[in-house]
Amino acid sequence: EIGNDVYPPARRCLLSHGIACPRRQAVQLTAADYEKYDWILYMEEYNRPGIRRILPEDPAGKIHRLLDFTKRPRDVDDPWYTGDFETAYRDIREGCLALLEHLEREHG
Repeated sequence: EIGNDVYPPARRCLLSHGIACPRRQAVQLTAADYEKYDWILYMEEYNRPGIRRILPEDPAGKIHRLLDFTKRPRDVDDPWYTGDFETAYRDIREGCLALLEHLEREHG
């Protein structure tokens, strides 16, 4: 999907929740991203080995599965395969809210 815009069914789901979705372009994670970003989040365990090939070390503890911040750690079911963008939206929202709570607890 590198170079592609947001998948149209995902865009429709976001818009139905009042979330603007301007043009985006998918990019590949790079080793330089480790220094550039404070957090590197992934949605499903399937992605972890690929991330670890690009970023074999994580000395700052930046790499996390998003839903590990929730009370029910799990993968986000990939809507590309399930076709269920609404459940993916709810899971991602839950993960983002849990991450925000984590940041507030840990960093004020």
